[in-house]
Amino acid sequence: MKSKCLIILAVSSLILNFGCKESTTTNPDSERVVKSGSGIKMDGELPSKESIPALFDEMDFQQATQCYLWGLPIVAFAEWQQQHYKTFGATSNDLVLYNTYHDRLGILTANATTPYIMSFIDLKANGPTVIEMPAGRTAGGLSDFWQREEAVIGEMGPDKGKGGKYILVPPTMKDFKADGYFIIPCTTVNNFFGFRTLDPDPKVTEELVKKVKIYPYAQRANPTPTKIVSPPADKNWYGIQPSGIKYWECLHAILQDEPVEERDRFFMAWLKNLGIEKGKPFAPDERQKNILIAAAKKGEQMAMANSYEKRFKDVRHWADKKWDYVITMKNSAQREENFDEFFERSAYFFEAVTFSNAMISKTPNLGQAYLGNYTDSNGNWLDGGKNYTLNVPANPPAVNFWSITVYDSATRCLIDNPQQNADLSSRKDLIKNADGSVDLYFGPKAPVGKEKNWVQTLPGKHWFTYMRFYGPTTAYFDKSWKMDDIKEVK
Repeated sequence: MKSKCLIILAVSSLILNFGCKESTTTNPDSERVVKSGSGIKMDGELPSKESIPALFDEMDFQQATQCYLWGLPIVAFAEWQQQHYKTFGATSNDLVLYNTYHDRLGILTANATTPYIMSFIDLKANGPTVIEMPAGRTAGGLSDFWQREEAVIGEMGPDKGKGGKYILVPPTMKDFKADGYFIIPCTTVNNFFGFRTLDPDPKVTEELVKKVKIYPYAQRANPTPTKIVSPPADKNWYGIQPSGIKYWECLHAILQDEPVEERDRFFMAWLKNLGIEKGKPFAPDERQKNILIAAAKKGEQMAMANSYEKRFKDVRHWADKKWDYVITMKNSAQREENFDEFFERSAYFFEAVTFSNAMISKTPNLGQAYLGNYTDSNGNWLDGGKNYTLNVPANPPAVNFWSITVYDSATRCLIDNPQQNADLSSRKDLIKNADGSVDLYFGPKAPVGKEKNWVQTLPGKHWFTYMRFYGPTTAYFDKSWKMDDIKEVK
């Protein structure tokens, strides 16, 4: 009981003291300080012996919150992979087709406009694994479980849309060779494969997907056919980072299979203090378990602040508007010259999954561009019980199409509204103004006569939105095309 009380006191002290404001003589509102050591009894210049356990509890709690942020990308993929395997009944050698609105409700910030075809491939179970891509208009790629891009497949990849065979090679196998294949050395044991078909004809999509094959290289002479699986229509599921102790159970499980990189050895040391070790069962004691639960809650709050109120330099596309760059990482390796992009990485992977260099293309007419908005024009969180409008000026800077999608702030998934619609786009029959602009509406009830231009929001829940430009033009990059903020309608 004494140990449990110390944990509660230490964690409560940290939470209460974090972010306290302290006045200064120069500008009382300009500084914010953390009062370190508050509540710790001192014995002269040293902490008293009875204060030592509380200091260790606080140290473990602080480290656990950072481990929460560190683990966001790999936990997201690990949880989603388990949904594939356990909820959908898919294997490493199958494809999951996300086609309907319901199919995509459990994916972090899914695009509601185009279908997804995805697979999670376990090289521990499979060994080297073959992906056969047919000829056709496809765009896709592979990433490791830290969500770093490993290869581009399809029109932008080495097969150039002509089709080809790829082999995913486990990180433990060096110098693997096989004639007639595109060799992909993988950095993690588990890997993500996803692609889209670029032809708008659903029949073409259906035929292309049927021709994709995934199988162990060892079974290449007689592979088991790849199945196409869909999420069950009668089940709700979420492929997002779980809360509480389940977050740590998921992190522990996936770390058992994956190699420890040099950059991550300090985090593994912190986790060891919390009862999470590679090669050992997940068995935190009561003290560690309480700290982990508290840290998951605080870590999630930190992640929300880090994602929804980004404090990175030059994060706004237009300096005087609320539209943020969703992706602030400089490249898919998540690496700058002198540091790895820890906070940029956790900001994106808390609210989204999958990342490729094409998503931050700087070449006009190619790739995609993503802008996010979390507040109205006055800086208030977007409230599902209020009504808002957004004017999209004429000639949006997108060669292919643009879309704006509404997400639930708590789950970061498509808003699950009675309307069963979360997006408005140039592919829809929207009502246009005389000048070519479009007025969009967000709120619990549709404005009369504007139903085509409306997304239904849910009272009692906050929301945010992504604006996507597919094939962003020069007008996007030079900012000559400018969009207003989302405004509350009183």
